[in-house]
Amino acid sequence: MKVFHSPSSILHAPTTYLRRGKAIPHLEQPGRYNVLLNAAQSGGHDVCVAGTHGIAPILRVHSERYLTFLEQAWKRRAEIEPGLEHVLPSHFARPQMSHYPTGIIGQVGFHMADLSTPIHEHTYAAVQASVDVAMSAASFAIDNGFAYGLCRPPGHHASTESAGGFCFVNNTAVAAAHLKLALGCKVGIIDIDVHHGNGTQSIFFDRDDVVTVSIHADPSAFMPYYAGYSDEIGTGTGKGYNLNLPLVHGSGDPVYLQAIDDALEFCANRGVEALVVALGLDASEMDPNGALAVTTEGFRGAGRKLGSTRWPTVLIQEGGYLSAILGENLKAILDGFESARAA
Repeated sequence: MKVFHSPSSILHAPTTYLRRGKAIPHLEQPGRYNVLLNAAQSGGHDVCVAGTHGIAPILRVHSERYLTFLEQAWKRRAEIEPGLEHVLPSHFARPQMSHYPTGIIGQVGFHMADLSTPIHEHTYAAVQASVDVAMSAASFAIDNGFAYGLCRPPGHHASTESAGGFCFVNNTAVAAAHLKLALGCKVGIIDIDVHHGNGTQSIFFDRDDVVTVSIHADPSAFMPYYAGYSDEIGTGTGKGYNLNLPLVHGSGDPVYLQAIDDALEFCANRGVEALVVALGLDASEMDPNGALAVTTEGFRGAGRKLGSTRWPTVLIQEGGYLSAILGENLKAILDGFESARAA
């Protein structure tokens, strides 16, 4: 498998975040990148550094003012308070609040959905690098069938104008938009992260040219809480092109793998000809999130199922946090995918 990565991914290095009123060690650590990269290398995959793709791919799925905010937030931190170690919101915009503020305090609250996604000095550089990884992997898959992008920070909770859930720019959506533009076909997204891909859903919710499916733990008492339910099917021309498959907490391999079968069938029935897999490994039985119980062999089976089509496919890294088997889970899903394509 061709694997793309960027050493700049480790530049974003949050230390803590507020969870349920307490500051705890941040789960989205640079060490994730090192573990996953080492796993790809030891698994015998063809690992290379991503190329540079600029901001145009980002602007296909995010607004210009949002990208400007991400680029300027750290530089303007003194307008909030001198000496800040990170940028986080103190106020949040709600749906009935319709004006866009010029002050950075208001913009932070407008563009940031929670307290888990701090902006630091080098965050924007890491975000750009993550997009470059997604674009390099997608470009390779177009001509060569498939590739894996070791994206960090992750992206599937980022919507058109909002960061959240450790995510700033939606790498999965960027890859899908690139496949759509380059191939001119209907593109499918299958998100297998333990959390619902709420940002991805919102970006494509009213479109029928990108089919979105998310397999995740039941969100009724689990992040993102307000989206990821089975009655969310799309709107306008996108009605019937979004599928959510929330799973009972504690679900293991059989339920997870059946959901992947259902996701692939949903995409095939809607004319998908290219695929983006939002590859979260946090459905693992040993992940710190602890919501699902997928084994390493379950991930191998997931890889085989996702590789069973002949669609150009790009796998984009989303969640999956530090545990003793994180690297083995990545090896398993990549090996499963490759074995299906070789059959």
